[in-house]
Amino acid sequence: MPNTLDTDSNHILSLKGVGLTLSANTGPVTILRDINVSVAQHETLALVGPSGSGKSSLLMLMGGLEQVTTGKIHALGNDLTHMNEDALAQFRRENMGVVYQSFHLIPTMTALENVATPLELAGHADAFERAQAELEAVGLGHRANHMPTQLSGGEQQRVAIARALAPRPALVLADEPTGNLDQDNGEQIMDLLFDLRNRHNATLVMVTHSAELSARCDRVIKLRDGMLETASS
Repeated sequence: MPNTLDTDSNHILSLKGVGLTLSANTGPVTILRDINVSVAQHETLALVGPSGSGKSSLLMLMGGLEQVTTGKIHALGNDLTHMNEDALAQFRRENMGVVYQSFHLIPTMTALENVATPLELAGHADAFERAQAELEAVGLGHRANHMPTQLSGGEQQRVAIARALAPRPALVLADEPTGNLDQDNGEQIMDLLFDLRNRHNATLVMVTHSAELSARCDRVIKLRDGMLETASS
């Protein structure tokens, strides 16, 4: 099957001929090869596949958190493959929100400070007011002054989602957002993520092992051994 999925320069995200090879003690290791895929504005896209298939690596490339070995990635009209680290960091602050499986909250900051900090870095004068509003939106307004260690796993992921969505990003990337949660908390986070995505009219790309979560997306891409295997719409 051709390793191509409807590429179009008008899409919010476009990958053409993308490959990723990393160095290891035993020599170069190919993680991804010849990936061609486009993501439409406001689309929800699930990346699925067995462990080690390259899903998280592909998501990191989409966010400019890892650089391609071959090919090009365009996001919102910008060529990420020719940006340096400072430019990529600024681009993410202004255009992307990232949600990780392990939350990645700053342990020495309160929930409010964790959400407000990216807003401050982006130059928003009302960073703390907006952060408080986002915490209210995820049901944690009353926990704003708690440290991450004082929050449950589900609450920490809510803070992480509030942090990702607070800058009103055009593109949200989520890497196994329910992977560290029990079923009840996972379902609540799933509902919350889709609700906020709809409210902010963002594009959502996520890595997931959850059949229930991928079924809620507009399209599903399956990877195997670093290559695209199937897609559904």
